Amino acid sequence: MTERSIFDAAGGAAGMTRIADAWHQRVRADPVVSHAFHKGTKPDHIDRLAAYLGEALGGPPRFTQQYGEHADVVRIHSGNGEHDEMNERAVDCFRGALRDAGITDPDTYQAVLDYWTWATWHPMYQFHGSPDDAPAELPMPHWNWDSTVSH
Repeated sequence: MTERSIFDAAGGAAGMTRIADAWHQRVRADPVVSHAFHKGTKPDHIDRLAAYLGEALGGPPRFTQQYGEHADVVRIHSGNGEHDEMNERAVDCFRGALRDAGITDPDTYQAVLDYWTWATWHPMYQFHGSPDDAPAELPMPHWNWDSTVSH
């Protein structure tokens, strides 16, 4: 029997869109995190984030099929120097976004939050100097219920 994915437990594609939309609303209103969006976002930012999050949590490979590679996302988030306070606040905004999106099951809530926290502090934050420091080939991480990454 196949274990239910985190993606499915969080509501599938619709759940990912609710999470992405709620997070987007929260960070745009946050006085620290909103700085990351001062140049604006692509019109399909919420869909891109939902597809990325869904793929990382065991959903279909919609992000890599439609939008790009994991390395592209890492490069977008690289070269901004150290910004620990922004990361902490982004994770706090995500906690609230999970509640706003109706993620009430404690195990699902924690699994999605654990992934977001890991991604915020690791792949999206490890290349402080320049986006060019990020390798061209980075496999998409797939987060598991036991808080491990597979590719």
